[in-house]
Amino acid sequence: MEELLAAFMAWFLHLDTHLAQLIDQHGDWVYLILFLVIFIETGVVVMPFLPGDSLLFIAGALAAKGLLDPVTLCVLLFIAAVAGDALNFSIGAWFKSRALDTSKIPFVKQEHLLHTQNFFDKHGGKTIILARFVPIVRTLAPFVAALGSMPRKVFFGYNVSGAFLWIGSLVSAGYLFGNIPWISKNLTAVVMGIVVLSILPAVAGWLRARAAS
Repeated sequence: MEELLAAFMAWFLHLDTHLAQLIDQHGDWVYLILFLVIFIETGVVVMPFLPGDSLLFIAGALAAKGLLDPVTLCVLLFIAAVAGDALNFSIGAWFKSRALDTSKIPFVKQEHLLHTQNFFDKHGGKTIILARFVPIVRTLAPFVAALGSMPRKVFFGYNVSGAFLWIGSLVSAGYLFGNIPWISKNLTAVVMGIVVLSILPAVAGWLRARAAS
């Protein structure tokens, strides 16, 4: 397990190099790989640790180099993000319809579910949009929305809007800024900065909860 975790972290920390290698080795199959990563990260409630924001930024940067087609990339990843959230919502609806105990879901911590519920209590339905930019909450928000009986049609509108903003903004940021010389030379540091910035809201929420308890 430790070796697997170390290999994953090494791949994650050097995402730019590995993704470029995948393109070189597998060509257009990389679109399917990217589609599956985004679909699984947003659609499978037990997989919130997959790279999301950083992967989109790197993919945009590689598209600017001509290694990926930006239009194809954005369309496929948008579909993956919408389909992933839709699947996640359906899983939550299934749990609710059978009154199953969510505490028994493997790899899903109750504090993460509670934090996501608090996020909903504060931001309402637009949580589905805002959560796109918050790791862990991004994966759990559709599930919690279904548990909270959000109408499917209402969820669909937020789902599409959030996916459009998330995919469009991060792929565009990578496309526009990823190949600036300083950023290109320090891409690993930039990726880690994106990760840190994206988890700050979750950390702040956890600290506020700790202070209030």
